[in-house]
Amino acid sequence: MTARAAVDVPADWLVEERTKVAGFVTREVYRLPDGTLRTWESRRHRKTAHDRIGRWTAILFMIGSFLFGLGVVPAYADAVGEAIDASTFFLGSIFFTSAGYLQFLQAINAPDVDGTDDGRLRGFAWQPHRIDWWACGVQSVGTLLFNVSTFAATLSALDPEQARRLVWAPDMFGSIAFMIASVLAWLEVVHGWFGFRPHDVGWWIAVCNLGGSIAFQVSAIAAAIDPVNGQVANLRLANLGTFVGAVGFFVGAWLLFPEMRRSDDG
Repeated sequence: MTARAAVDVPADWLVEERTKVAGFVTREVYRLPDGTLRTWESRRHRKTAHDRIGRWTAILFMIGSFLFGLGVVPAYADAVGEAIDASTFFLGSIFFTSAGYLQFLQAINAPDVDGTDDGRLRGFAWQPHRIDWWACGVQSVGTLLFNVSTFAATLSALDPEQARRLVWAPDMFGSIAFMIASVLAWLEVVHGWFGFRPHDVGWWIAVCNLGGSIAFQVSAIAAAIDPVNGQVANLRLANLGTFVGAVGFFVGAWLLFPEMRRSDDG
């Protein structure tokens, strides 16, 4: 099956160039009947859709990131106590899940490349040929796993094996999902495995999110729970990874605002 772009274009638009990575089309250049060229890029295309959704995505990711970062600050944890600190992570994960779904919603409701939009807002679509569908979808799965992990951490009666199964395991798999999603988002932006585009806000967002995902992954590995005594392998590293990851996603979410303004300016 030939890889194709995530949009339908008029039959008289000819494809001049096509960029593929990991089996997905991330960029196409079309020659229009009047001889002019029109460029489509996956990330830029989906980020032009539904600015209100984009703004709320950014806001919710920033709130979720702030709460994750706050939860590992020793002074905060000491001040509020273990129960409220655990609830802070759970609340942060809810904001992450809401933002992740809005991000997915924005992607699947992007207009056609010529600007055509039927006005419908779909809650779900099956579009596995799209790299952004996978990136947003996998990240949403990761946020749900964080919901499970952080909620289980609020329960006080877990034995070490239960804590490993209900807290650590979902955290690990959620972190893996974030890693996969961030790599896909990186490929979407640079149209390859490597790329340096410091003048592109989308590139910086991808860098921040990928760095944040790596930090979350390090945190999950360091937070491995001994099933016998319930001890965390390296609590200090786990907390540091969570804090760095939260900062990465906070900055990446904040950069969504200038990216939206740039898209509006064309």
